[in-house]
Amino acid sequence: MTLWRGLHPLALASRSPTRRALLEAAGLSVDLVDGEVDERAIETAAPACEAGPDDVARMLARAKAFAGARKLEPDRLVVGADQTLAVGGTVFHKPKDRESARAQLSRLAGRTHALHSAVVVVQDEEVVFETVQTARLTMRPLSDTALDAYLDAAGPAVLTSVGGYQLEGLGVNLFAAIEGDHFTILGLPLLPLLGFLRDEGVLL
Repeated sequence: MTLWRGLHPLALASRSPTRRALLEAAGLSVDLVDGEVDERAIETAAPACEAGPDDVARMLARAKAFAGARKLEPDRLVVGADQTLAVGGTVFHKPKDRESARAQLSRLAGRTHALHSAVVVVQDEEVVFETVQTARLTMRPLSDTALDAYLDAAGPAVLTSVGGYQLEGLGVNLFAAIEGDHFTILGLPLLPLLGFLRDEGVLL
């Protein structure tokens, strides 16, 4: 069932199956559009303007939304989203292999880190909505045995998310406490986005 009332489906400039699933589960009609950008180049430029990890998430989401919008006809609402993970001044990225995932999880173990999730909506080359939401997650201390057992059980899934875990799956076993919105943790501040779309009259 769709609650979407827009003339065209909402365009999502993201390759994340989780973000698409969240939007569709909420009753939106969604088109995927290529919003690929050079994320590392954008992040490298960010310190020059003293951007924090939340600002970097916003910059990446904006870049993806604009990249997607350039491939579509005018008037389309295009959503870009991104997420950064930071702890102790260090920003983490998706691990490239099991060893980097293990090293990353070892650094996060016993500490609290922040997930900054940004969503931006672009229409006619203008930002019409944007927000960044933050969640704080405390990982429990992990022994080498626990780390290896988790990596064995999770398999390649550890390479698909920043931080090397998926909270909606086996990764929940790594945590002692969580503060923040569930959708923000999954990489899409869904509630404020839905509010904007209702105000625009494209969502029932």
